[in-house]
Amino acid sequence: MADTSYAIAIGSNRRHGRHGAPAQVIAAALDALRDADVRIRAVSPTIHTAPWGPAGRSFANAAVIVATPLDPPALLRLLKAIERSFGRRRGRRWGQRVLDLDIMLWSEGRWPPFPTRAAPGRLAIPHIGLALRPFVLVPLTAIAPGWRDARSGLSVRQLHARLKRASPVDPAPRPQ
Repeated sequence: MADTSYAIAIGSNRRHGRHGAPAQVIAAALDALRDADVRIRAVSPTIHTAPWGPAGRSFANAAVIVATPLDPPALLRLLKAIERSFGRRRGRRWGQRVLDLDIMLWSEGRWPPFPTRAAPGRLAIPHIGLALRPFVLVPLTAIAPGWRDARSGLSVRQLHARLKRASPVDPAPRPQ
């Protein structure tokens, strides 16, 4: 099978005994991907972001573009194995985690292939939360601003701009 490209989001908000602080966990995760024969094409700067939900601690986040012959389910299995090797255990959805690796985009478009829809909790590419996550869009904009979301047709840059755009909380009251 020929190589395809993926955009992967990387996050950490818990120190690792061997690798250190979250930013160093991200660097070690990149090494783990290389060790698994996944070719790294581009790496974003690491940013630090406030926690979402009950995660408690701030996160270090980055994005990476990789090339691999693996299909989406095989790449997901590899990413989950890497997370486990860093001590990640299944648990609270928004809890603290030493490493989080998510497939956000795929050069072949959608998974599962259109018109099939992923069942809840199953692999879906583009990632269902892509357009709502600044901690993914900021790093991804740095390395793949023109990559288009196969669901909306918008580029990463456009998704990021929409997210940044201010929206009124409460409209001004109308005069009576």
